[in-house]
Amino acid sequence: MITFILNNKTIKTPEHSGMTLLDFVRYHQRLTGTKIGCREGDCGACTLLVGELKNNTIEYQSITSCISPLGNAHGKHIVTIEGTNLKDKLTTQQEAMKANYATQCGFCTPGFVVALTGFALSNSNKNYSNAIDAISGNICRCTGYKAIEKAAHQVVEKLENQEENSFNWLIENEFIPEYFESIPKRLKDIEIKDLNQPKGKYVSGGTDLYVQQADHLADNNVHLIAEKDYLKGIKIENEICTIGTNATVSDLWNHTQLNSILPNLKKHLKLVSSEQIRNMASLGGNLVNASPIGDMTILFLALNSNITILNSEEKERSLALKNFYQGYKTYDLKNDELLKSIQFKLPTENSFFNFEKVCKRTHLDIASVNSAIHLSIENDKIFEAHVSIGGVAAIPKYLHETSAFLIGKPLASETIIEANQILQNEISPISDVRGTSDYKRLLGRQLFFAHFTTLFPKQFTLNDFVQHA
Repeated sequence: MITFILNNKTIKTPEHSGMTLLDFVRYHQRLTGTKIGCREGDCGACTLLVGELKNNTIEYQSITSCISPLGNAHGKHIVTIEGTNLKDKLTTQQEAMKANYATQCGFCTPGFVVALTGFALSNSNKNYSNAIDAISGNICRCTGYKAIEKAAHQVVEKLENQEENSFNWLIENEFIPEYFESIPKRLKDIEIKDLNQPKGKYVSGGTDLYVQQADHLADNNVHLIAEKDYLKGIKIENEICTIGTNATVSDLWNHTQLNSILPNLKKHLKLVSSEQIRNMASLGGNLVNASPIGDMTILFLALNSNITILNSEEKERSLALKNFYQGYKTYDLKNDELLKSIQFKLPTENSFFNFEKVCKRTHLDIASVNSAIHLSIENDKIFEAHVSIGGVAAIPKYLHETSAFLIGKPLASETIIEANQILQNEISPISDVRGTSDYKRLLGRQLFFAHFTTLFPKQFTLNDFVQHA
């Protein structure tokens, strides 16, 4: 039985674990404040909060419930817009939306309110930038976004007076209802057993599979792996970072040590989808999606990562990620195998890493072209180089020849211009809805140059390259 707390009610249901959480909430529980919009995780109208016990405290994150399997709610606290309501008065978030005229037709409003509630409950710094990140996955088509941003600012102003990050303070200041205080104990008291799962399609976060196959997954067996502990965690040991494939982008975002080693990591990750999707999507899922423009795949390729693969007999094998992809949406993985972890050597003080992406909008958009680079420099010479690029080939592309050419060369504009010529010979973009092949070649060139102008701004400007390119 799938067991969880939905708002203030304990749920035990035999429903199919592959159905979407959105459909269960609306059609089985009649909580229709959670809206159906795009069914692709794109609009945020179906945003819910998921609270999970970790080290005797409960952590909340926002998700889009239209692409989340019901079974992933097992053992957690699920909060809909109805579950955020106070008795006979508006919450601080609702009042802020009202005071700033931040709603018109109202269809998107529940999602915004839930996302702002998640922001209030989160451990992130309570500043305006983080508040805007929290609603980056919510779209409004009629109000005008500035009014909503003003509402977020009003929420931040009240949170700035927070004496401690506690349920008591949030309850007293009308951010959440009183029942939230009882949830940690109630979750501890629920006897949570592993779901008895049949063999079926492996599903972790579901953010890609449920966009494509939601109806199929709702009717057929799924094997949910998001809560498998052996696929979780981020470990740094002996200068090697090992990341479980169930880790999410948000796990990287919140990892203090990794952010100190890669100081621009949050800046790069901000280009990956929206907060709701970053909270859900597994890194392993991004790799096996095998999209030629997968953001995290491109990032891990440039870090020259290896992957560990586990089969049904618990035997492991290791493979360089750059050798994993064999063709469009095909890769070196057998039917009984799972990606277990991703490993890469940590950058040193002589290392430089950068990620670039061009897309039509900042959040929740796939790239026209994306690229990453990892260089190690000594005495103005490149002694290690790894370059990757997406959107210009049938697979997420590790640029073997370009990377090899850079090694041993001086860090100079002539080297970079010549390397671009090799890059252009390695890629084979096609014209599609994201741009013509010529446009993608131009983007490939510009992003490659942008790596160097970003990493070495005192040495290079874009004019150093373009006038000779």
